[in-house]
Amino acid sequence: MGKKIIILNGSPRKKGNTAALTAEFTKGAKEAGHEITEFFLGEMNIHGCMGCFGGGKNPESPCAQKDDMDKIYPVYKEADIVVLATPLYYWTISGQLKTAFDRLFAVAECDPNTRNPKKESVLIMAAEGHGFEESEYWYDRLEKHLGWNSLGKVLCGGVMEAGDIEGRKELQDAYKLGKSIH
Repeated sequence: MGKKIIILNGSPRKKGNTAALTAEFTKGAKEAGHEITEFFLGEMNIHGCMGCFGGGKNPESPCAQKDDMDKIYPVYKEADIVVLATPLYYWTISGQLKTAFDRLFAVAECDPNTRNPKKESVLIMAAEGHGFEESEYWYDRLEKHLGWNSLGKVLCGGVMEAGDIEGRKELQDAYKLGKSIH
């Protein structure tokens, strides 16, 4: 039986280099029999976390704020794998992805015994430069702090304009990573 995979795409460009990587990952994962749901966060109305600790009262809509996160929460809760896809912005993940990720805390508030749901994860990034260290540092801590298990990373530097990624080996890497999930 296939796994349920959620892609949180933090790129504002729906046809950019990050989207090209997620498309290849999705192609491979679908061929391997998995179910994919992708959210383009830049097109969604998602507010920043207020740090109110008021979430968790309603598992169907865990956050005190009501916005487009209510579309993400049920998919996230059912997902086996969370793909964090983002361009590199100022040496880290995009604000769109960080905002949505912060709001996942409301799901953790639903069950004080288990806190954060245990997930497998993937990091997909595209960047003009090659300085992924800060993003990798953050991502690598998900295992320690959330109990997540990384299935891999695809980091593609040297791609600024949409389409610069064409012909790059990282597209094949993304496809192979999606296809390798079992």
